[in-house]
Amino acid sequence: MKFNIAQIYFFFFILGMGSCHQSATISRPDVSDIELDIKVERFDQEFSVLDTAAILQKNSDWQRHYDLFYTDFMTEMLEVGHPTDSLKVESILKKVLVKKDFVDLSTAVSTAFPNLERQEKELSQAFKYIKYYYPEYMLPRFISFVGGFSFQTISGEDYLGIGLDMFLGAESEFYPALVQSIPRYISRRFTPENITPRVVETVLRQELFPQHNGDVNMLQHMIYNGKVLYAMDVILENVPDSLKIGYTTPQMEWIQRYQEDVWAWFIQENLLYSTDYMGVQRYFSEAPFSPELGENNESAPKLGSYIGWMIVRKFMEKNPELNLRQLLAKEDAQDILEGSKFRGK
Repeated sequence: MKFNIAQIYFFFFILGMGSCHQSATISRPDVSDIELDIKVERFDQEFSVLDTAAILQKNSDWQRHYDLFYTDFMTEMLEVGHPTDSLKVESILKKVLVKKDFVDLSTAVSTAFPNLERQEKELSQAFKYIKYYYPEYMLPRFISFVGGFSFQTISGEDYLGIGLDMFLGAESEFYPALVQSIPRYISRRFTPENITPRVVETVLRQELFPQHNGDVNMLQHMIYNGKVLYAMDVILENVPDSLKIGYTTPQMEWIQRYQEDVWAWFIQENLLYSTDYMGVQRYFSEAPFSPELGENNESAPKLGSYIGWMIVRKFMEKNPELNLRQLLAKEDAQDILEGSKFRGK
């Protein structure tokens, strides 16, 4: 039997009165002996003060110094052409550099980020944990840029790019004009405190722990995303859960209140083993809310990721002998679910 939205909300309200918040005690190794001091190369500052008379020289210098990053920046981020086509690059950049939009954006970035000392300290500590579990991992160059709202973070062959124009703060004057391509429920997370979590998430998803092509049912997607979020638990010190998953405070309160009921909904609707890709993805994709659940659009999105996170946390509580690398290497999602003894809380 299916419930309509009003019935679901009432059902959740009654059961939710007894729901409790899933707390977690995260065990971290001692990484104090690992020497790591990450510095972010401020390409954004170099580019913002580029003299139009020096474009050809700088274009040549940057190809040598920034190598693959600079090529990607010109071709993928700014989309002005390959830097080896120097005359075309010069022609386009002469126009870009004097445009009011570019000048205003560069000024806003410089004002918001006169330095990145806080982020460099956070990244250094986070990557100590990554090096502890993955000593063979080669640290990339960390390079900041202004890409015209093209990428927030980007993992290249030998670099990790940070698009500072997409971390200016939720109230930045630039983001309302982008709502057709970047909805406000996404740009509200374009804040400075999101830099380190998003960098870490990018490294996890794209380099250390990309999703297995064989993950086809919802449970497998849940456990994969739960592992990523648990890894962020371990790697990121003193970062609230809401920042890791990208929830507002009300959304965090909603899922904590109705966690057991969301799990009951997944079971009732036979979702755990569904292989309907489009149907499954709506529980993992960015969205302002989950349309099936709650009323007044107050529910949290990405419910599959959140519940997967809680399953993995419970599994690790019951298996303290496992470390993070061993967890990520464990492929059987069903085994993790059964080992967690998760029943909604």
